[in-house]
Amino acid sequence: MPVTRTARYFQLGELSAATRQVWFVCHGYGQLAAYFIRHFAALSTTDSSLVVVAPEGLSRFYLQGPNNGRGRIGATWMTREDRLSEIDDYVGYLNQLADTILTHVPQEVRVTVLGFSQGAATVSRWLARARFRPVRLILWAGAFPPDMDFTVATQLVRNLPVTLVCGDDDEFIKPTDLEQQRAFLWSLGVEPEVVHFAGKHTLDANVLHKLHTKGVVT
Repeated sequence: MPVTRTARYFQLGELSAATRQVWFVCHGYGQLAAYFIRHFAALSTTDSSLVVVAPEGLSRFYLQGPNNGRGRIGATWMTREDRLSEIDDYVGYLNQLADTILTHVPQEVRVTVLGFSQGAATVSRWLARARFRPVRLILWAGAFPPDMDFTVATQLVRNLPVTLVCGDDDEFIKPTDLEQQRAFLWSLGVEPEVVHFAGKHTLDANVLHKLHTKGVVT
């Protein structure tokens, strides 16, 4: 049964006529958007024309059990239980959020969508049904969901620059996993940019800086 509920997101930078870039960034499994968005603070501080928006998964839970209500809390975008309804819910939420954000910026604003880990599958499913088209898609330590319809995936990435980012010591992503994702994108007609860095299953400040710099139009 559809219901109305409250969702939250966090934002760096102020939306205005001077906004030139908007980044929608989706966290991974067990993270909270309030902490995830901190990785992007340096970008926002140095570029007043950039706004970073970090939505949060609709389901929160205690990471190591409730511990009398004092345990650490994380969020997830979906589980296997009633998964199609959960996907519909977060796609609807993200579309509503994007509509709200993009009405406050110029039409020519450049939108980057970044998904980290579980967030990579999340943004892929979202963009297949989004009401806007980004200028690029960044899949960081994650991939297109394997159950995504091939035709839908092909339409999504047509003429869309895709960047795959992964740490050399990522404990969850093996080199073979990255190559499989690269091969899948090739089958869709896309030659992704692949970025490696010395690190594990996390974001990297230097890579973020380079990706931001590439997105700036002078």
